[in-house]
Amino acid sequence: MPIHYAQDSEHVVLITIDRPEARNSADLEHFKQLREAWERFDADPDAWVAIVTGVGDAFFTGADLKTYIPQITALQERIGAEGVAEIDGYRLDDGVKAVLRGAKIWKPIIAAVNGYCTAGGMEMLGGIDIRVACPEAKFAVMEPKRGLFAGGGTTVRLPRQIPFPFAMEMLLCADLVPAERAYEMGLLNAVVPRERLLDVAREYAARIVANAPLAVQATKRSVWEGLGMSLRDAYRNESAIAAEVFRTEDAKEGPRAFAEKRPPRWQGR
Repeated sequence: MPIHYAQDSEHVVLITIDRPEARNSADLEHFKQLREAWERFDADPDAWVAIVTGVGDAFFTGADLKTYIPQITALQERIGAEGVAEIDGYRLDDGVKAVLRGAKIWKPIIAAVNGYCTAGGMEMLGGIDIRVACPEAKFAVMEPKRGLFAGGGTTVRLPRQIPFPFAMEMLLCADLVPAERAYEMGLLNAVVPRERLLDVAREYAARIVANAPLAVQATKRSVWEGLGMSLRDAYRNESAIAAEVFRTEDAKEGPRAFAEKRPPRWQGR
């Protein structure tokens, strides 16, 4: 399978996109596999953090234009004709779910960007919380160069995540941006040597899993939901989420462990 899902360490999973012969682009099958990997991560109570990376000189480059367009067109026609939601496990929303648009996964996700991150790769990156890249990585919203449109979330998320002038530069010029420039723009947390890429991603993951999983997930949920709300509604939502967290067993364990001068034993409940 070109999309590998593996336990990397305690509470951390590693999702690897392994289609280097096509620069880790996706056809219908690979979008389905990536969507299924995210669903598996979200459903696993023992998986608290995911790291996603690629093989070769690409991280993820979105749809394989040679194969995906005719495949998705044929699927649309079949689903419409047969009046069903999916055929052979394929769904019309596999692509947007694969790039984390509207996925509502509240567990943290870390990107270890090993190479080209373009088109759907940028769309997926917009749904990822922490981003680490090697110096060879390059980033681009290239759809306008092909007469296409980045409809997987980039035009909505990117201006909310980096300063507006930088977002518009990437969206309108559609040029490849080197990793160091992407870091300066605020798109990345760090640029590290290629041989250190996964190690640094794992260090971030270890720092996260040291914290209470429900509190971490609630924090991410409050941030992502709040981005789509007015300030007043975001505060109300934050208060409601906080009330949920304070009712958990972990909210009792944290202060107790602090008072007893010992590491907390998180139960995730």
